[in-house]
Amino acid sequence: MRAQLRRGGVAESVIDDAVLILSELLSNACKHGRPLGDALSGDGDVRAAWRVDPGGRLVVEVTDGGGPTRPAPATPSVTAHGGRGLNIITALADDWGVRDDVRGEVTVWVVVHDDVYDPDAGRRRDDFATRITAPPISALPDLDFADAFDELD
Repeated sequence: MRAQLRRGGVAESVIDDAVLILSELLSNACKHGRPLGDALSGDGDVRAAWRVDPGGRLVVEVTDGGGPTRPAPATPSVTAHGGRGLNIITALADDWGVRDDVRGEVTVWVVVHDDVYDPDAGRRRDDFATRITAPPISALPDLDFADAFDELD
């Protein structure tokens, strides 16, 4: 993916975002979705795709057989081991959504950047920290850092 996009003139920062987004989408599909294919035989997989659309937007998609819930950003606790993937995607992407088809397949699509050829357009990794904000410590009155390390003993 990386080499093909680079050869197509896509900015390196856009490719970095796309790789991270694809990783999150694939993790979510494997954890929460059913595989595509014949569930009775145990065969199945997920499908990943990317393209630069006619408007110059890099679009990444992952399709699986659907799951028990719709993909939606979560609000995990500070010590939670997961639940941050769609929040990361929301922070990095210009847009994302979910598309269902008549066979029960579910595709999560992400517009990584509106203009992948201009390295100064859209959101960039170097401003990622300014787009991600954590609640102030004062908003977490019951936070006890010792609890986070209990499992390490």
